[in-house]
Amino acid sequence: MAGKIVMGTAIPFIGTCLGAAMVFFLKKQISEGLQKILSGFAAGVMVAASFWSLLIPAINESAHMGKLAFVPAAVGFLIGIGFLLLLDIITPHMHLNKQKEGPQRGLKRTTELLLAVTLHNIPEGMAVGVVYAGWLSGSADISFAGALALSIGIAIQNFPEGAIVSMPLRAEGMKKSKTFLLGSMSGVVEPIATVLTLLAAQAVVVVLPYLQAFAAGAMIYVVVEELVPEMSVGRHTNAGSISFALGFVLMMILDITLG
Repeated sequence: MAGKIVMGTAIPFIGTCLGAAMVFFLKKQISEGLQKILSGFAAGVMVAASFWSLLIPAINESAHMGKLAFVPAAVGFLIGIGFLLLLDIITPHMHLNKQKEGPQRGLKRTTELLLAVTLHNIPEGMAVGVVYAGWLSGSADISFAGALALSIGIAIQNFPEGAIVSMPLRAEGMKKSKTFLLGSMSGVVEPIATVLTLLAAQAVVVVLPYLQAFAAGAMIYVVVEELVPEMSVGRHTNAGSISFALGFVLMMILDITLG
């Protein structure tokens, strides 16, 4: 059982590392069209994961509350949105669609970019943690295969995030090895968030639906605040929309067939 948890925790981080490794194979910059494709695909995966892997199980696990079964999902979701909004306000960082702008609030541009993606990885790590906690608690709505499907889906959407971090840093003149390391390290917070959430959810199983919805709200915030603007502004917006649909469908298929 411990081996399965380690595997589920490691898979998303591997996705980030593989994305960061694109500095060894691609040119110094990501084209505008490719960036919209990557952002759209990641957004689709995150939206599907939020609904199929987190919100629906949270509602189902609260079925004993009758007509109030929506309460844990609604409360957790709004708190998750609020938490990421608060982080966005108090933490100086650069939005992904402002990579070419100068430093903000005195921080270096590279630090801001790393911080932006690192913040994104917190809710993703929490999502993996609460799903595995649900599986360990014996929830009828969450199987190991379903938890593994979420890990794979998060890994798929982490791939473009790793590239989005490493490629601009490479374009600034950094060595490939250093950009790969920084891109990979942007995902370190994810397994940490996974383990902490897993421990917290197991300690207080009754809050599991709230934590599931919290992770969903945080992920949706990232989609609305960062990924959708990136994929829908300027040229090649159709590519972003199509990629969003493909990412959503792929994550839905993974969750249903494996779950």
